[in-house]
Amino acid sequence: MTASGQVLRASAGLTACLDALRPRWARLRAEAQGWNDDAARRGDPSRRGVGVGAMWYGIGNTSIANPSTIQLGLDRSAVVTLYSGAVDIGQGASTILVQIAADALGVPVATVRLVTGDTDRTRDAGKSSASRQTFVSGNAARLAGEALRRELLRLAEVGPDATIELGDGRAVVREPEHAAVSIDLEELPEVRVGHADDAAVLVGTGSFDPTTTPLDADGQGVPYETYAFGAQVALVEVDLELGTTRVLRIVAAHDVGRAINPTQVEGQIHGGIAQGLGLALMEAYVPGRTENLHDYLIPTIGDAPEIETILIEDPEPSGPYGAKGVGEPALVPTAPAILGAIRDATGARITRLPATPDRVWAALQAVRARR
Repeated sequence: MTASGQVLRASAGLTACLDALRPRWARLRAEAQGWNDDAARRGDPSRRGVGVGAMWYGIGNTSIANPSTIQLGLDRSAVVTLYSGAVDIGQGASTILVQIAADALGVPVATVRLVTGDTDRTRDAGKSSASRQTFVSGNAARLAGEALRRELLRLAEVGPDATIELGDGRAVVREPEHAAVSIDLEELPEVRVGHADDAAVLVGTGSFDPTTTPLDADGQGVPYETYAFGAQVALVEVDLELGTTRVLRIVAAHDVGRAINPTQVEGQIHGGIAQGLGLALMEAYVPGRTENLHDYLIPTIGDAPEIETILIEDPEPSGPYGAKGVGEPALVPTAPAILGAIRDATGARITRLPATPDRVWAALQAVRARR
């Protein structure tokens, strides 16, 4: 049960994330202790430490309507077009929506072309924020694919187990132990999809809006239909004389429901960790000064640690093939893990971000004064 009284009955994989991290955490702690013992003998002023951060994150808009509509059109030349208003800002929405729609229709991904970023030709898919596009628009794409598939199977008068092949202006539908049915798409009347220049002979439309309720006066309700979970372990090295911190390794375990595209999921986790690194160690807005990327520091490849990702798949029953989202969640545990690692290495607790060298050095002086 959450703080808002919502009971999560599935896809709450935080325990699995922590269990997956446990052996890495133990190994990194042993390595850090060994390194510290050797550094003390050498007179090296640096110390290493290990920290853990864990998170959960509500997918989508909070307690308000969060709909998306996707359309899938089949034209007379047997080309399938996905009409998506979901904006891909680098998270890979365009790729996975095509994957989901193709799976639902039952055709290869290469069969589906994409129309996106055109409000005259696509329905509203909502904003690309709150890690919602995989869950919300992914469900809409799945429903659109299923709707188009039902239309084809209805025309061929076959059962749900039939396969579909598209090409040369025809849809060939094969049912086990029955003769193939060939549909000449040229003979079907055209309908309009989106812009007047877009025509199709069959259209599948899918709409999805997560089930939520507003919070009452006591903060009770269902603000999100599903939640992402994750945990990260950070290994850092702190220079006790300079207060500088170097992140050496991060192991990230995230419950994504189901990884529709594992490579993209790993990319999102890497990107989130890079942002979390900036939050933890260097990014600070100073009015009148940090107005460019010379004075406002962000991580570069030289700051990036070694990253290991562990994908935990605890399927979300209401998600497209069990998927949820991981765009923003991957950022959340990084800074807490780094700050915990600084504390483990030095005994210094950092309570203000970013943990710049001057702040870490001041915290180290406070530790020494207490001792």
